[in-house]
Amino acid sequence: MDVNGTVAEGFEPVEEAFAANFALLGERGAAVAVYRDGHKVVDLWAGAKDVDGMAGAPGTAPWEPGTAQIVRSATKGVAAAALLLLHQRGELDLDAPVGTYWPEYKAAGKEHTLVRHLLAHRAGVPVLDRPLTPAEAADPDLGAAAVAAQAPVWEPGADHGYHAQTYSWLTGELIRRITGRPVGEWIAQEITGPVGADLWLGLPGSEHARVGRVGPVEAPEAAGGLKTRPKRAVAEAYADPESLTRRAFAAITPLPDENDPAYRAAALPASNGIATADGLARFYASLIGEVDGGTRLFTPETTELARAEQSAGPDRVLVVGTRFGLGYMLHGAASPLLSPGSFGHPGRGGALAFADPETGIAFGYVTNGFRKSVTADPRAQALVRALRTALT
Repeated sequence: MDVNGTVAEGFEPVEEAFAANFALLGERGAAVAVYRDGHKVVDLWAGAKDVDGMAGAPGTAPWEPGTAQIVRSATKGVAAAALLLLHQRGELDLDAPVGTYWPEYKAAGKEHTLVRHLLAHRAGVPVLDRPLTPAEAADPDLGAAAVAAQAPVWEPGADHGYHAQTYSWLTGELIRRITGRPVGEWIAQEITGPVGADLWLGLPGSEHARVGRVGPVEAPEAAGGLKTRPKRAVAEAYADPESLTRRAFAAITPLPDENDPAYRAAALPASNGIATADGLARFYASLIGEVDGGTRLFTPETTELARAEQSAGPDRVLVVGTRFGLGYMLHGAASPLLSPGSFGHPGRGGALAFADPETGIAFGYVTNGFRKSVTADPRAQALVRALRTALT
């Protein structure tokens, strides 16, 4: 596999790990980008743009420098940034009840839910009693009404569990209520535009041609292609249709077709952002410092808020120990990042993006082949380990 792009001196281990992902871990098409102190030091891509082509055969069109892919839950970090920016500007109080800005949300025992509970997966509404169809989920009014009417499954603020799908309408509607603008439009105007990041929530028609097809891929059986086996409790939770785990991921039923232009054009902050690896890395670089040709989004105080631990321990949805700041996953066994001070977000089965203020590193990885992993994909983790080696 020919690897294209550039690496700065000292970051060669990342290129070696990236090539090994194709040789050993079944990578079809992917890209990785790394910034250090606002300057790009890794920019690599390889493989096919599409995970498959005609009749399910592997794609043949090559991955190009501007190829983008859907990044699933890595989108959550962008939604969190929007709310933290509103707080930074004095338009949002993290300790105010959500109902202060969104009165309908007070229903069904949620009147004491704070904004910080919503950001840190403590709101208690990871499921919907009546799941939404993909078409309904794409309608922000229907999604907002569904979560506003939903009774919490635990007392808001008392525990935490991953809001896999409902995070879309919780964050999107709060942003819309405060700004008066749709979430995708606000993010384009206030975040990705000023930063210069190729990252979209609600893909414009003009960008369709650069986005590859995504799909599931199996881990190879060959030596080096490690297949991970979940713990029994995790496997049982995903198998039980009545578990919070299954119900949280099934809040949209049936699962959307992620290659459908209509789905890609929708703005679901929990799950359907589309980005290049450079776009993700550049976005995170802007959260911790100045970026070449762009702007810094977060003040140092907001950066510290983002990674201040809000939730830790057994996750009632993911059934493993997780750590969250205000909208961001924090370094831990379930989602290893670069160091204990890192904050970011994976996308189920593939993508990963994060920032590490202590080293000045911002990282973005995207792929067109999704594995069964949820928070720690082996290909992304191989790149993180190589990056850690390069910095030592």
